[in-house]
Amino acid sequence: MKKIYKINDLDCAHCAAKMEEKIKGLDGVINANVNFIAQKLTIEAQDGVFDEVVKKAAAICKEIEPDCTVEF
Repeated sequence: MKKIYKINDLDCAHCAAKMEEKIKGLDGVINANVNFIAQKLTIEAQDGVFDEVVKKAAAICKEIEPDCTVEF
């Protein structure tokens, strides 16, 4: 499954790269992209774990940049 989410208050391109790297390392993730310019998060993950991956990805974004939120 692959979905695109809007990211709010992502202020740092370096942080976006760190988020992408950590999200790609999650179990079940096939591919992930954090686009700083478009303020979008694209996640492609296995269907059985997709919802859990999205929750973990949102937590990673919040951890790296505390004001950042992901719109579900």
